[in-house]
Amino acid sequence: MAIKSFQGSRKQQNTSDVTQLKVKDYMSTKLITFRPDQTVQEVVEALIKHKISGGPVVNERQELVGIISEGDCLKQLSESRYYNMPLKHDNVELRMAKGVETIDGNMDVFDAANKFLNSKRRRFPIVENGKLVGQISQKDILIAALELKGENWNSATKKGN
Repeated sequence: MAIKSFQGSRKQQNTSDVTQLKVKDYMSTKLITFRPDQTVQEVVEALIKHKISGGPVVNERQELVGIISEGDCLKQLSESRYYNMPLKHDNVELRMAKGVETIDGNMDVFDAANKFLNSKRRRFPIVENGKLVGQISQKDILIAALELKGENWNSATKKGN
């Protein structure tokens, strides 16, 4: 039997030298946040002004209580037209998604990428000690991947590279 392809002996990687690219290194910390008592109209104006598709909702102690998105606002807009009710009569607390899934800031960005793919979400908040500290988006993950372009995923995460 002939050998068709021989790559030679493979060098064992030293896993103790490997560091992770962490979510906290790529998350956004200067966030546009909303309050539960704000009107949906205020949210729509902020989304358009800041060119964002949604944002976290926090209480007065900066604790995450929900997320509001363009989709939530569109749903309210559609219902307000159907029931002939102006936007000003509805608030964020009634429209936001509650029980929001978060990501740990120490999570590897590639694990976070998989979490995005499996959940179909566009953003995940990061909470530490009960307080909102940042948010990671799919775009942030792409930025992290671009910084490694042309590199081997494993060798690019080693210390000193």
